Amino acid sequence: MLAGAVAAAGQAPLGWWWLALPAMAFLMDRIMRARAGRGWVAWFGGAGYFAAALAWIVEPFLIEPWVHGWMAPFAVVLLSFGLALFWAVAALAAGQIAREGLHGLGMLVIAMTGAELARGHVLTGFPWAMPGHVWIGFAPAQLAAYVGPGGLTLFTLAVAALLARRSVLSGAAAVILLGAAFGLGHWRESLPLPEPRPAVLRLVQPNAEQGLKWDPELARMFFERQLDYTAAGSRPDLAIWPETAVPYLLEDYPEVALRIAEAGRGSPVAVGVQRVDGWQFWNSLAVIGPDGRVGASYDKHHLVPFGEYIPAGDILYDLFGLVAFAAQQGNGYSAGPGPAVLDLGGGLGRVLPLICYEAIFPQDVRNAPLRADWILQITNDAWFGTWSGPQQHLAQARLRAIEQGLPLVRVANTGITVVTDARGRILDSLPQGEAGYMDVRLPGALPPTPYARWGEVPLLLILLGLLAVGVLTQRRKVA
Repeated sequence: MLAGAVAAAGQAPLGWWWLALPAMAFLMDRIMRARAGRGWVAWFGGAGYFAAALAWIVEPFLIEPWVHGWMAPFAVVLLSFGLALFWAVAALAAGQIAREGLHGLGMLVIAMTGAELARGHVLTGFPWAMPGHVWIGFAPAQLAAYVGPGGLTLFTLAVAALLARRSVLSGAAAVILLGAAFGLGHWRESLPLPEPRPAVLRLVQPNAEQGLKWDPELARMFFERQLDYTAAGSRPDLAIWPETAVPYLLEDYPEVALRIAEAGRGSPVAVGVQRVDGWQFWNSLAVIGPDGRVGASYDKHHLVPFGEYIPAGDILYDLFGLVAFAAQQGNGYSAGPGPAVLDLGGGLGRVLPLICYEAIFPQDVRNAPLRADWILQITNDAWFGTWSGPQQHLAQARLRAIEQGLPLVRVANTGITVVTDARGRILDSLPQGEAGYMDVRLPGALPPTPYARWGEVPLLLILLGLLAVGVLTQRRKVA
């Protein structure tokens, strides 16, 4: 468990990959030497890793600690040990094919990579804190343009497995792999980028603390603050507000949309809203035109379990009074129909909107109906605290830019609001915990990357090839 916790130091905000690699190597070595107890070692080691990496998960329970605080320890324990089950299954699978030594570690690398891919899909998926995320912000992250986050995880575990061999030859191979990844990453970062688009965006960060966000008087203050920021200075081509930035239902208060349009001074304003139809509610993005009408819109489709909806919500509400954290009405939001690309016209082009949690899923970006010119994430990271949660969330959004070769515009309620280029490098930002706005040019897009074209197919072929070679080699060794 301690080795797993140390391995989590590679995740944001620390980014200590140089410490995470030997810790992961130690854990992988212990797993393969455990023989009959491999599953247990992997389970507890994984629990230590996820408990340290996802410690921010207690933050939503502390918004109203007198109501939900008692659940925080259970959330950490259940989530960390639940996610670690994927590693336990991987260790058991690797042990069935190979024993100790290079073949055993190789099988463990393949099995853990497959388990991490599965973790991003099973039960709606939760691919947060993948081992490959340790490279975000460093040159090797550019490998994601070719093989995605799963490929980064395969690379990370392969280096750790070589270090676990504790031999000069394996150590040299690990150094060569690292050198090649840094070299390829720096080369890709050095290539020219397309010219920025002519559009100027205004990114508005109201800094509404979650515990104060829905207080009637303060909600009005935060709303007025966003209007003032939108109307200030020279007129941008598009102003953008964060997730659930409007505290009123536009269906009930049409004058609110007119005030937003007035602040836009002839330019559209994209705002995070809650949309209602009868007894259904959606977490949405609405683009309000100069006439005060909603033009393009998008409903969030990948919802947060227990945050935005409750599985079997009616039953759990009747039995325990359990309701979703982030939803303001009933037992949760309804899911939208799926990924969408909005054509904003002119210099703004086509945008792929993501609302908060959706940015952690590469498949949601890859499954868009057509290729966008840029990615827009609106989010309310006040739920995640002030340290590791917002930083990790931002890091994963940056990875989506690298994978797709598209610039990312991220507008966060309490920060961190950023704009990145098409290789995921931050060009400008508003710091966390500050109210303000910034005007930015919309960066240009690169051609579709190999990962944007083929997704996980190349990685799956690599894993199948490595598995076949490992099995055949192991059989010859036994014979």
